[in-house]
Amino acid sequence: MAGRAPIVVPALKRHTATIIVAHGLGDSGAGWLFLAENFRRRSKFEEVAFVFPNAPNIPITLNMGMHMPGWYDIKSLSSLQDREEDEQGILKSRDYFHSLIEAEVAKGIPANRVVLGGFSQGGAMALLSGATYKDQLGGIFGLSCYLLLQRKIKDLIPAGSPNQKTPIFMGHGDADQVVAHKFGTMSANALKEIGYNVTFNTYKGLVHSADDKELDDLERYLKEQIPPLGDVKKEESL
Repeated sequence: MAGRAPIVVPALKRHTATIIVAHGLGDSGAGWLFLAENFRRRSKFEEVAFVFPNAPNIPITLNMGMHMPGWYDIKSLSSLQDREEDEQGILKSRDYFHSLIEAEVAKGIPANRVVLGGFSQGGAMALLSGATYKDQLGGIFGLSCYLLLQRKIKDLIPAGSPNQKTPIFMGHGDADQVVAHKFGTMSANALKEIGYNVTFNTYKGLVHSADDKELDDLERYLKEQIPPLGDVKKEESL
């Protein structure tokens, strides 16, 4: 991917888990830095490193070909089933997110201590990339988003479906004016139909953004998926 390097917020204590958060169309990794800052102010997730990737600037057909940060091209806002999707761009970004997970595993963080999530276009990438990753992840979350490549996703899932049992957190406002709430519910149902463990949360009056209630629910989810491990006690020599 041609985007700038991700923004990384290191763990404050022994690094035992990583949360990767993908931004939406036209945004940047810095746009979601507040999530880590909020946790840091309250001494939460001190063993967790946060990774905020930056999408490359690409032409977006829906916006008259204007270049902006995006994980894939969007050609129309038609229904999920009929929408023409940028499969090449989507799969390229999926491979990039898989490489970010691999980079954490190379540091010694097991895949089941890595959470992949995102908002809007980034949430769509998180759902697809998480559901199709080769090892079980610690968690997958998507906010105000939808499932990509619904007609082909079964063919992209690795043997053994390693993330079918991974709890997936989805949140969506019922007043979302950009990604219709029904697209979120349809996507959650599509994942459930192929065996994934999805919890879908609706936030009354919420537009295309995240609010305190949703972020509080996300925090509870993260606490359950990647609880602190504490310091490793050194064995006493005999």
